[in-house]
Amino acid sequence: MHLNLSADEVLTTTRAVRKRLDFDRPVEREVLQECLDIGVQAPTASNSQTYHWVVVTDPEIKKPIAEWYRTNFEMFYGDGAGPSPYPEDDPRTDRLDAVIDSATYLARRLHEVPVWVIPCIETRMGEGQPSWLQASMWGSIMPSVWSFMLAARERGLGTAWTTLHLPQEKQAAELLGLPYEQVTQVGLIPVAYTKGTDFKPASRIAAADRTHWDRW
Repeated sequence: MHLNLSADEVLTTTRAVRKRLDFDRPVEREVLQECLDIGVQAPTASNSQTYHWVVVTDPEIKKPIAEWYRTNFEMFYGDGAGPSPYPEDDPRTDRLDAVIDSATYLARRLHEVPVWVIPCIETRMGEGQPSWLQASMWGSIMPSVWSFMLAARERGLGTAWTTLHLPQEKQAAELLGLPYEQVTQVGLIPVAYTKGTDFKPASRIAAADRTHWDRW
């Protein structure tokens, strides 16, 4: 299924989807492969193409990783209570409760999402690496992941970029058979068909308010 969205529509309506993921509808392997094929068309540093994708559907693998994710979420976010860290008239303040509620929902039900995609890169990112080198490495995987997520949106699939299993990255690598010293996991993308496809542009701080010409 294609939604036949324009490039601008895909770019402005690809949301982090959590509550509207359909846990019961299977995601076809061939559709996922199409999205990944589009993802790897993104540029990489020096054409290195050091990306890898671990597609997880096995409930027995999901279970412990989802538990780590949930524990980390509760440690970082608690019950979601507390004042907004943003000004009262900031659009982020208006959405904060809804965002936390949505993130809580996913944390509690992550194991039910039919497919996870864990993007990886062939290197071990570590402390002490210069910022320019880290930027190069992240720049060789993040565009591919975002392109994958855009391709998924066009096919009626919802995604969200999550990272809360990464405090246990080494343990997850053991479960997934990854060579931890040579490969870095950069996130965990839950993937499912969405309940409805009518996503809209989000309220954002205006680009003009955050654009600096020539000098900050």
